[in-house]
Amino acid sequence: MTGVSGGSGVPVDGPTALASAYFQSYSVIGLLALVGVLFVAVAFGAGRLLRPVVPTPEKLLTYECGVDPVGEGWAHTQVRYYVYAFLYVIFAVDSIFLFPWATVFAAPGYGATTLVEMFIFLGFLAVGLLYAWKKGVLAWA
Repeated sequence: MTGVSGGSGVPVDGPTALASAYFQSYSVIGLLALVGVLFVAVAFGAGRLLRPVVPTPEKLLTYECGVDPVGEGWAHTQVRYYVYAFLYVIFAVDSIFLFPWATVFAAPGYGATTLVEMFIFLGFLAVGLLYAWKKGVLAWA
């Protein structure tokens, strides 16, 4: 039974109170995001106003480990290094999903379902790794 405040007949709890609490929690998140964006904008604006601006030809050169640049700015880089980095990022991010899974797996009522879902997830990862191995992506030379 819903609560009634005094004799007025106005319900204390109900759909409007639930919606109000729901949107109030999101308004806190929105306010925090707005404060974060404003903080970054103020920091960048203050940096732009306070920094000295004295452009010289030396400052406009490309800086590379303290050595003056020689030749063109284009260099050939092997694509396979990007593939290794990409595979690392994929598996590092996917491993992050294992930690929440471990906490949900311990909760009562979620054990079998969570276990099956995680093995499906790990199966997709294994298929991706097998595909990369079969294509020769993991061969260093």
